[in-house]
Amino acid sequence: MPALSTDGQDNSQNGGGPVAASAPARPYWIGIGVMAIGAVWLYGASGLPQGARYAAVGPGLFVTISGAALLVLGAILILQIWRGESFEPQEAEDAQADAGMDRRAFFTALVAVAVPIATMKPLGMPFTATIAFMLVANAFGSRRWWLDLICGAVLAALAWFLFARLGLQLGGFFPPLGF
Repeated sequence: MPALSTDGQDNSQNGGGPVAASAPARPYWIGIGVMAIGAVWLYGASGLPQGARYAAVGPGLFVTISGAALLVLGAILILQIWRGESFEPQEAEDAQADAGMDRRAFFTALVAVAVPIATMKPLGMPFTATIAFMLVANAFGSRRWWLDLICGAVLAALAWFLFARLGLQLGGFFPPLGF
């Protein structure tokens, strides 16, 4: 009986031994990258206070928790890659495995992330969050920008008022108008 390889091919011409199949490269760099980001967050959090005088939660606590979570998730990802688990889209994800990157959506989301850098101080948190919300919704496929602006404005105003009620200073509501 001929020796068959894992793909069902007859290997009798090479002495019946197993054929060395080239295994696809495993993307360990993804897990290492996630862990590196977690390490950077933990390093940054080390300079922030973990607690505050007026509240038990300081600005460094959430950064520390996020950095630790990234380290754990990166380690889990490396373990999954080492075990050989495949990361193919599942039926429920409604994703096409061979689809290319949507550059328009990527750059729209990138602009949404950059908007707060330029607009937070001069225009205030609610306006900035409204614009960022609309851009992210557009990047995810929404084409009703006016509805996205309304939803973003309501959520941003609500967040601003709730944080102000808790005593946290987020700056003025809309500094160009003086409030």
